[in-house]
Amino acid sequence: MQETVVKTKYWHRETDGRLQCDVCPRHCRLREGQRGLCYVRQRLDDEVKLVTYGRSSGFCVDPIEKKPLNHFYPGSSVLSFGTAGCNLACKFCQNWDMSKSREMDTLADSASPLRLAEVAAKLGCRSIAYTYNDPVIFLEYAVDVAAASREQGIKSVAVTAGYIDPQPRIEFFREMDAANVDLKAFTDRFYHKVCGGHLEPVLETLEYIYHETDAWLETTTLLIPGQNDSDAELDKMTRWVVEHLGPDVPMHFSAFHPDWKMRDVPSTPAQTLSRARKIAIGNGVHFAYTGNVHDSDGGSTYCPGCKELVIERDWYELGTWHLDEDGACRNCETQIPGHFDAMPGNFGAKRIPVHLAN
Repeated sequence: MQETVVKTKYWHRETDGRLQCDVCPRHCRLREGQRGLCYVRQRLDDEVKLVTYGRSSGFCVDPIEKKPLNHFYPGSSVLSFGTAGCNLACKFCQNWDMSKSREMDTLADSASPLRLAEVAAKLGCRSIAYTYNDPVIFLEYAVDVAAASREQGIKSVAVTAGYIDPQPRIEFFREMDAANVDLKAFTDRFYHKVCGGHLEPVLETLEYIYHETDAWLETTTLLIPGQNDSDAELDKMTRWVVEHLGPDVPMHFSAFHPDWKMRDVPSTPAQTLSRARKIAIGNGVHFAYTGNVHDSDGGSTYCPGCKELVIERDWYELGTWHLDEDGACRNCETQIPGHFDAMPGNFGAKRIPVHLAN
């Protein structure tokens, strides 16, 4: 197994001798040997180091729509991977076996940035996704993989909660071609009580990505019954997106299922997702989607100009395609925002595990 510990630069020394990690707003202050809440950044030899560089909890080829990204090369395949740990503490985590892991045995696979890029190209993947847990905490590895991937013509996709400080945010998103940001709720109370964080840094990240980078942006909100699914909160959230990011940023509303520390909360009814989508569209969001449910209408893309169906989706399978080679509606020539090939990919709903360890 290759070396997994690398030096990092986003930290400083406090007056009491502790080292403060400056990657995310949590600002963990560490004494020698201590790890941050994320578990993967640790004070060693009087520095803060990333101890999981080059290690992964597994690799898998997925449809890009699973990230979810609906306007970033639809129908293409993406090589997905994550590590262990997370810098938030969401009680509803759907990937808790990886993001909450404190066992290095979870990181049974490994790959250098160059090998990852080469494998993605060999498998015909259009992009690599940093996902399963938040790539913010393994920033150095993600940035190196993105650089190696770019040389192979492979795009980089961040699936993230956006809980990151301003300086590392610049370096991280400079390397990303697309991002899906979890907008977990629209109250600081939810973020603090359920996730152990705060809302404002996430909103700042969203505005930064949209206004200051070239990365394509979409958002996802996991709707949890009785927690973040009220009409008032959804109204406020979607109005904020239109005002601060514009109407063309796609919003995904996905269904919660009982997991981790919220097993006593019921699954999200499909009608809740449809209600959220209706509120978003009513507030001017051009592209609002439902997720984790079988809803072809809610998963498909409609032209904001003529309202005609332009991309039909049934789960992760694409059907009708009414975009021209430049990504415009064939009916009224309205340009659909995003990144599109002249013809869609046909990867479909396959999921292909990939083992890369030497």
